[in-house]
Amino acid sequence: MLFPGGGKYHWTRKFFSATVAAVSYAAPPIQSNCAELACEPVVDRPVAPWQLETVTLTRREHIDLINRRNYWKSAHQQALGRLAWADQRLLSERHRATQALQALHVQMRQAEERHREELECARQIELGLRGELELAEARIRDLRKRHFARKSERSRAVDKSTQEGHASYRGRGQQSGAPGHGRTCQDHLPAVVQTIEMQASCPRCGLGLKPFPGTQDCEVLEIEVQAYRRIIRRKRYRPCCDCGCLPGIVTAPAPCRLIPHGKLGESVWVNILLSKFLYAQPTHRLLRDWRDQGLHISQGTVTDGLKRLAPLFAPLVQAGLEHLRQQPHWHADETRWAVFIDFENKVGHRWYLWVFCCRAVVHFVLDPTRSAKVPARVFQGLEQGVLSVDRYAAYKALANKHPGIVLAYCWAHARRDQLELAVAHPALKNWALGWLAQIGKLYALHDQRRLAFEAGGQDRASPAHSEFCRLDLAVREEVAVMRFRVHDTLADVQLAEPARKVLRSLHEHWDGLMLFVERPWLDMDNNFAERTVRGPVLGRKNYYGSGSQWSGDLAACMMSLLMTAQLWGINVRTWLMAYLQACAQAGGQTPSDISPFVPWRMDAQRLQTMRAGADVQARGKFNDSS
Repeated sequence: MLFPGGGKYHWTRKFFSATVAAVSYAAPPIQSNCAELACEPVVDRPVAPWQLETVTLTRREHIDLINRRNYWKSAHQQALGRLAWADQRLLSERHRATQALQALHVQMRQAEERHREELECARQIELGLRGELELAEARIRDLRKRHFARKSERSRAVDKSTQEGHASYRGRGQQSGAPGHGRTCQDHLPAVVQTIEMQASCPRCGLGLKPFPGTQDCEVLEIEVQAYRRIIRRKRYRPCCDCGCLPGIVTAPAPCRLIPHGKLGESVWVNILLSKFLYAQPTHRLLRDWRDQGLHISQGTVTDGLKRLAPLFAPLVQAGLEHLRQQPHWHADETRWAVFIDFENKVGHRWYLWVFCCRAVVHFVLDPTRSAKVPARVFQGLEQGVLSVDRYAAYKALANKHPGIVLAYCWAHARRDQLELAVAHPALKNWALGWLAQIGKLYALHDQRRLAFEAGGQDRASPAHSEFCRLDLAVREEVAVMRFRVHDTLADVQLAEPARKVLRSLHEHWDGLMLFVERPWLDMDNNFAERTVRGPVLGRKNYYGSGSQWSGDLAACMMSLLMTAQLWGINVRTWLMAYLQACAQAGGQTPSDISPFVPWRMDAQRLQTMRAGADVQARGKFNDSS
């Protein structure tokens, strides 16, 4: 900088001059760091020569200007440092946040895996608890039966879900998504047409309505059971001749009656017999129902009439027994039946109702004992056959006396043993359920094999032959595996005694249990006979048995005939009505020819008529009444 006068630099003068750009410059005062950061720095801009002017500054102002320059330079450097530090910190925080987010994702995945495992574990626990609940309910039912009633094998029957090895639970009733059945067509019923007329006019102008072709129809089902009197009027005649061959007055012959001088017709006796012996309804309830409808019949009249009708059905029962003996395979079972009489010094009123049945005949026998004499009397004279039974000793005695009769033991009882073991010993539950699953698999294979056998699996030219061979091999392999498992498990010295007892029973009856392997047409169980006695057991609970021996024999007789007719698909009401009418025409005696009433002796047309007889009878009655 040059001072005025052109001399050297001198700092003794008060003023000095400098050439600067003529710009407005507001120098901020020296303040704190916060105020300094708030000031905006001066922006350097290009300056034209004519814009230059000389500014005279004092030494103090020059020093202040330099200090301000240094201050702002230092502040700028500090700001850059803080900015770099903030960027570094931001990068560090982002890195830590990224790592934390990754760790959170890992934790979420681990939590999902743990949740999935816990859910699966909970599902398994739920299945186990559900199985325990079913077992507990079965045990409760068994204990209730033991406490409040006499124990029977039916009281310990297993549920279907438990039999299948803890399958998924399904509630009662129709399941969601199942197709509906729709309304059943009732075109076979007689129709009463009711036409509704209307006399109406237009509500505005009052003109009448014109008839229009067609009608809008709807259908309503009604039922009417009404007792009526059938009055029989016989014409009387007087002879015109004097030969004396005829009396003075001749009367038309009276129609035949089922019971001589009886007032009840065949339809009444049909309803009484079906209500008591098929639908398990006590007679006094039926009479009370009729009394409410205006028909008054005493209990004594019904009892005396049934006693008169009992001998009419004996030939049919004997024919059924003879046909039963001709079959190659039978089922047998027994249940208790009360007969309230004193019989040959027998203590108590407990008799036994035996059932011997096949796919064509059902035969009941009422006897005061449960000894082997009853099946021996039924199968007297037979040389060979297969009898499906439970493990009762009477049937074993029958097989010992008749070597030709082979016993096929029931697999349902073997399954029941495993279930009772699981209920009584929770520690052996899983072991017993494993056996139940294996038995269920054997059931499934045998059912498929039997279907293939019935479709012609024995015929090599049949398309079902290869399928039958495959299933037969699978059944034999499963049986071999089960037999090895039985022997191997029994050889285990650490096996619990209750489990050993169950397997020992399975081993002792193995030959009878495996009889179905060589005979594909056989059932694996005796459920056919046990289902047959279900109706009589229901009747026993409703009317407590029989009050005399003849009524018990009549019950066995009627249940045999009615259930046999049901096996053939025959309408029991039509069949019974036809038979009682035939007995009435025979003068209250058994018809001389019973072939039209025995299903296996009927021709195809007669059998078809008996199966659809209810529809024809309904139409005929309606037409007669109209």
